[in-house]
Amino acid sequence: MIASPVLVTGGAGFIGSHLVEALGARGARVRVLDSLDPQVHGTGATRARHLPPDVELVHASVCDAAAVDRALDGVASVVHLAAQVGVGQSMYAIVPYVDENVRGTAVLLDRLANAGRRIKRLVVASSMSIYGEGRYRCSSCGPVAPRPRPLAQLQAREWELRCPICARTTTPAPCDEDKPIVPTSVYAVTKRDQEELCLCVGRAYGIGTVALRLFNVYGPRQALSNPYTGVGAIFSSRLLNGQRPLVFEDGRQSRDFIHVSDIVEAFCLALERDDVADVALNVGTGRSTSVAGLAETIARSLRVTLAPEIVGRFREGDIRHCVADVSRIERHLGFRARMTLDKGVEDLVAWAREQRADDRVAQARDELDRRGLIR
Repeated sequence: MIASPVLVTGGAGFIGSHLVEALGARGARVRVLDSLDPQVHGTGATRARHLPPDVELVHASVCDAAAVDRALDGVASVVHLAAQVGVGQSMYAIVPYVDENVRGTAVLLDRLANAGRRIKRLVVASSMSIYGEGRYRCSSCGPVAPRPRPLAQLQAREWELRCPICARTTTPAPCDEDKPIVPTSVYAVTKRDQEELCLCVGRAYGIGTVALRLFNVYGPRQALSNPYTGVGAIFSSRLLNGQRPLVFEDGRQSRDFIHVSDIVEAFCLALERDDVADVALNVGTGRSTSVAGLAETIARSLRVTLAPEIVGRFREGDIRHCVADVSRIERHLGFRARMTLDKGVEDLVAWAREQRADDRVAQARDELDRRGLIR
C-alpha cells in the first residue's frame, strides 16, 4: 500500500500528471508542487490542464523553502520529479539547471531534515544520462566501459566507440547499474547530484529511498513545442508541421525508449514496496532502437513520407548508445515494461494529432550552433 498523502514535485508535468492520475486511481491522496515553467506549460499558466480538479496544487518552485514547507505538511511519501530537462539547453543554461535541479533538491531535503517532517518513502527521478556512454563489448577484450569519444574522433565522423584496451570498434551491450557513472552534460551532472543527495539523506534519516534511472521516456502530454524535450515529442512536432526530423551523427545511435505508462507503474511499485530502499534502479525496456528508426516509426504512424534529415554533425553532451539492463528492477520490484514501441508510438501520435505543435527545433539548433555546441 502507498503511504498517503503523496507529494509529487513537478507533478503537473509530462510524467507527473500521469503519475498523479495513477496514484489517485490507487486510492492515494496527492498534492503537487510545480512552478508551471512557461517553456513546458506555456506563458501565464496557473494550473496544468491535465491535473485532476481535486488535486491540491502548490504553485511554486522547489527552490522556495516556504512553499516546500507548505507542500510537505502532513505528507507521508514524496516523489521528486521537479527538474529542468534537456541535454542541449543545459550546456548553456548552466545556472538555471544547477539551481533548479541541484539546489531545488537540496531545499527539499533540507526541509525534510530540519522542519520536523518525517516521511516514509522518497522516490527520485534519476536519469540514464548519468552513465554517459552505456556498456560495450569488444570482440577481443570482452565487456568494456569506454570513456566518451574524443573530439578528434568525432570531428573525423567516426561515430562508434572504440575499445579502451585495444582500440577496436565495440558493439553496445545492456547497461547495468554498476556501470561507472561518467556524465557528459550539465543536465546529466545535475541528475547524478539529485540521485546521490536523495540516497545520502535518505540513509541518514531512515527514509526508504529509491532512485529510478529513467531511460528515454515518450508518450502523450510531452511538451510538443519545447525543442529540448524528449525526442519522440520533438520528432512528432516536426512531422506535424511538415518538416523532416533532424537527427545528429548518422542516425544509428541507439536508445531505450520507454512509454510513460510503464514509467508510472515503476514509480507506483517503488512507493508500494517499503522493503526496497537505498537503491538505484534502471527503468527501461531492455530493447534498443536507433534514433533514426524512431523517427521513421513516428512518420509511419502519422502516415507521412518525410524521412529524417541525417545532419552528419555532433552535439556536445550527446552519447552514442545506451540501453537498459533491467534485471535488477525485475528482481527488486517485479517490474517489466509492457508497452511495445509500435503501440506506444500509436498512442503518442493519436494524442499529438489533437494538439497544436509549434516547431521551434530550427531556432534551438541555431542557438546551439551559434554557441559552438554543434560541430
